[in-house]
Amino acid sequence: MKLDQIDRKVLDILQANAKITNAQLSKEIGLSPAPTLERVKKLEQHGIIQSYHAQLDREKVGLGVTTFIQVSLTGHKKDVTDSFARRINEIPEIIECHHITGSGDFLLKVISKDIASYQKLLLECINEIEEVANTQTMVILSTFKESKVLPIPY
Repeated sequence: MKLDQIDRKVLDILQANAKITNAQLSKEIGLSPAPTLERVKKLEQHGIIQSYHAQLDREKVGLGVTTFIQVSLTGHKKDVTDSFARRINEIPEIIECHHITGSGDFLLKVISKDIASYQKLLLECINEIEEVANTQTMVILSTFKESKVLPIPY
């Protein structure tokens, strides 16, 4: 699907406020409500808009520690990678998993209640995955920018 300027504006607005009403969205993009709704539905049907989420305050829900873990695997064959990915997807505290280049194989973003719960997760879950050769943890001290908004190219 080729995106035009109006589609891009719709995406920018929805990323900033997914709770916006169709009436307000139509005013902001300069179309009537019916064609605005058609555009949003088309963006959803083509998989450009994949879902809508509530962004939570981690600390207010009791998740005070964020870490990145660089993981090296025991091998690089497809079955090793696939098995590791399946196991990682079973652990809810791992909110992101990226296959990377460099000295490690994967980069995990992990959210935990506190350091003790993180340590338990690392020792009893992640390091127990058969395909994990070693890990290196980076604890996030503070975050200066964290955005879920994609910069839509114009």
